[in-house]
Amino acid sequence: MICILHGWLLEGSGSNLWTRSIITALAKRGETVHLVCQENHPEKYDAVAEAWRHRLTGSIEQTLERKPMFKGKCILHQPEIGETLPVFVKDDYEEYDRVIPMIELPNEVIETYITRNVDVVRRIVKQHGITAIHANHAVLMPVVAERVSAETGVSFTVMPHGSDIEYAVKKDERFKRYASSAMKRAKHVFVIGDEMRSRVTNVFNDVPNVESKLVDLHLGVDASQFQPIPRESRAENIAQLEKELEGKERGRNPDKLPDQDVEKKLESIDWMNDRVLLFTGRIISMKGIQSIIAALPLIMEQTPGVRLVVVGHGPLREPIESFLTALQNGDRTIVSEIPGWEDTDGSLRGLASFFATIDLDHYFDTAKRLMTTDTVVFTGYLTHRELRFLFPCCDVGIFPSVVREAGPLVFLESLASGCFPLGTYFGGMAASIDAVSRDLPEEVGETMKLTLDDTIASLVQQVPRALEISPVYRNDLARIARERYDWTSVAQTFRDNLE
Repeated sequence: MICILHGWLLEGSGSNLWTRSIITALAKRGETVHLVCQENHPEKYDAVAEAWRHRLTGSIEQTLERKPMFKGKCILHQPEIGETLPVFVKDDYEEYDRVIPMIELPNEVIETYITRNVDVVRRIVKQHGITAIHANHAVLMPVVAERVSAETGVSFTVMPHGSDIEYAVKKDERFKRYASSAMKRAKHVFVIGDEMRSRVTNVFNDVPNVESKLVDLHLGVDASQFQPIPRESRAENIAQLEKELEGKERGRNPDKLPDQDVEKKLESIDWMNDRVLLFTGRIISMKGIQSIIAALPLIMEQTPGVRLVVVGHGPLREPIESFLTALQNGDRTIVSEIPGWEDTDGSLRGLASFFATIDLDHYFDTAKRLMTTDTVVFTGYLTHRELRFLFPCCDVGIFPSVVREAGPLVFLESLASGCFPLGTYFGGMAASIDAVSRDLPEEVGETMKLTLDDTIASLVQQVPRALEISPVYRNDLARIARERYDWTSVAQTFRDNLE
């Protein structure tokens, strides 16, 4: 019997997506898996058949009970942890007013959080006959698993996801000690490809024989949900997306909500004829959205009928919208000031070097001539329930992150949908591109690569080529995703190693 520890929600990308995908794949295999996390809406997830709220008083309240939808099921446990939720990067979380980067928290708050989780996990292990524990990230759930294991003798595994190392372990020696201690006692440490393997061995070189603990566990995609469609079916898919949005709360930055008028925005696109680019992710400078916007006028000059759909939320949205308005109006003054505008986790100064290398007269004339208020569509935050309909309607997915991604799941979703993916060629993205390219002509793999040092110029070069070859390789991309990366194979490897 497996118990998975995940400190946050199930909605969203990254480790949240990994967790809900694994519990679903395990349930489909007939497994019963216990999950400890902070998800407030367990009814949204087909794999969850039971949910329990563990109060600080020691009482337990059942919040969900329904007939399992698969051969197996997930039993979700939500510990009550108090008013403070430690995170790696500040974000908005329902029911938590104090969402604080853990490196900013004092020791006593961190220890209180750990202890409250330990109390719940210990109880679950003893009551449900748990035989193996898996903890997501390098901290703090591995600390919980380590302490419960010391008390109960149940072994545990750990899986770093990247943000934990970059935003906690590397920035604060406390979390380095926590993580190293847990890894020393972990049975296995799962890593997503060579990039994460290298990162773990370098950062945790104080863990004896750390390399012998590492087990490769590639990322997955639900190939039954993300599937290519013919162009003539795109409008139907968008109608399905709009149906999914019915009755949902709406809002704007910084909330994790769809925009009020997202349906109207999507209907402004000619899905039969427009060439549609897609960016999905947090709207922050580290994800590289500013590079796409800067490249757009020169891309449109080469390829008429281009539209860009931006899915996500974040502090950079309003500056990006100002950037777009300035380009549409030919306002050089505002554009020249934007590289100095700060956002919450970086700056936009990388744009300055791009503007210094181009013919500004030609660039601004092109932008003013070709870009309209409808060129870029912001949808706000969409879940994977909506994205599964949107991805196949797009021709090219662009993921120009400037930070090392351990394993970009959006790349695989784009692949499975037949949406030609472009990504910055380093870290886990490079590994994904290389792996996919083995069964494709060399030019296809080369087209997927964006240069980190000169991303904007790279986009100007690669996007028109990607739009040209995307229809040719749509079904081949989906086939590779289906055969190599479906979550069922990932869950099998995961379960085998826990046994």
